[in-house]
Amino acid sequence: MNIPRTNLSHTAAPPPSEAQLVAAAQKDISRFEPLYNHYHEPVVRFLARRLDDQDQAFDLASQVFLKAMQNLAKYEQRGLPFGSWLFRIARNELYTYFKKSPESRSVNIETREIGTTMADEMEENSLEPYMDKMIEAIGDLPEDDLQMIEMRYFEKRPYKEIGEILDMTENNAKVKTYRILEKLKKLILAK
Repeated sequence: MNIPRTNLSHTAAPPPSEAQLVAAAQKDISRFEPLYNHYHEPVVRFLARRLDDQDQAFDLASQVFLKAMQNLAKYEQRGLPFGSWLFRIARNELYTYFKKSPESRSVNIETREIGTTMADEMEENSLEPYMDKMIEAIGDLPEDDLQMIEMRYFEKRPYKEIGEILDMTENNAKVKTYRILEKLKKLILAK
């Protein structure tokens, strides 16, 4: 009795990489859906952290993805996730929106996140008396400074990605963040 041999070495192909998904979508925009599905929730969260209106965050996210699809041919791989490019578009959409509705700007932070923001700047046991001052000082930061603090400490983004989103070098992102923390420290101690 002969038993037919089967090829057991055949395995399923690995899922396509992000670069492959982007390249496919650049050739045929109807193949953008996997990128949309992967990044929609993070982009909405990025926007919602800066707005008090969840519906507005979804509306802006729609604009982000529309602009991404319209400009996908211009996208270039730079060794960072495709999301960095999307977050740059989201940031620009926020700026446009805040110019029209500046009162809509919101800072959504948690107390434990604030503690980690300044832990290197002050003694840990002395943070508690400064919490209210810290929240107030963070809210008083200029928009660009606030975005740096949000991305680095509340969203835990690496400096390289922050640089890509803000169109600056990784080193400039580090230096600017350090300067903002120094400014925050002075603001807190002066209050």
